[in-house]
Amino acid sequence: MKFGIVGCGLIGQKRAKAVLASGASVSNVSDLNAARATVLAEDCSAQAVATWQDVVTSNVDAVVIAVTHDLLAEMTLSAVQAGKHVLVEKPAGRSASEIASVAAAAQKFGRIVKVGYNHRFHPAVQKAHAIFESGDLGPIMYIRGRYGHGGRVGYDQEWRCNPGLSGGGELIDQGSHLIDLSRWFMGDLALAFAATPTLFWNIPVDDNCFLALKSQAGGISWLHATWTEWKNMFSFEIYGRDGKLTIDGLGGSYGIERLTYHKMLPLMGPPETTIWEYPFPDTSWETELREFVSAIRENRQPVGNIVDALAVMRIIDNAYGRGSK
Repeated sequence: MKFGIVGCGLIGQKRAKAVLASGASVSNVSDLNAARATVLAEDCSAQAVATWQDVVTSNVDAVVIAVTHDLLAEMTLSAVQAGKHVLVEKPAGRSASEIASVAAAAQKFGRIVKVGYNHRFHPAVQKAHAIFESGDLGPIMYIRGRYGHGGRVGYDQEWRCNPGLSGGGELIDQGSHLIDLSRWFMGDLALAFAATPTLFWNIPVDDNCFLALKSQAGGISWLHATWTEWKNMFSFEIYGRDGKLTIDGLGGSYGIERLTYHKMLPLMGPPETTIWEYPFPDTSWETELREFVSAIRENRQPVGNIVDALAVMRIIDNAYGRGSK
């Protein structure tokens, strides 16, 4: 398979590396920063082209889109209309209406649109989901998720703090990952409570979000994402009637990735505990890319697709009080 890359920043570079690791090739790349595009093109033995339109209309099978949120839906829509499969970074757009247009086009043109919810592909999350699917946890009662970092000097001047570019703050950023993971374990969710305050940064978007989501079976997912977590952290706890799974860390500054399984015993009391640690480089990007390629070859929907992104964004729209379509 031949790929094109739009957006040659940190995430675009990670995606390009994953493409090459899968055995596919990168044919061309584009970025507003021409020098950055040239560097990535050299690394991938690809061609740096002038515009993103040159990428999506070129002779490639699939396009990776890793740009600011304001351009995600527009570029994805153009790529799909040009007959390309797309891996677009989360959240795939700034609103449900933007994402809905992409979902409709993907169905109309028969293209695969995978959304970059790479957290599903971390090894601890994959192992946790396998345990969940085995039925050993029993019905899920509730989830508790926390995710955050503390920003950096000048963070308030970056594009994520510009609502026109980002479509929101921490909720649409790290919060979208927590919502997506909750849906993966609990199914469709409805917003029961939301608070999106700005507590520290002098910015026109939220730097914290607190959500309660309710499943059709009555389970609750309680989530907090923050840009005021001075020590980066990730914690995702899944409580079933017969056991509990805890995922801590994502590697790097978030700490060693670890899954802890507390299995309830017949007489209750202290549970049987098993711990898995994954002190390796982050492999989620490569695993997610392989899932995308497999979905294309097998003509099926990938894990974490445009329909999932639309469901996540409808919750985000409701949390921001701007309604959803």
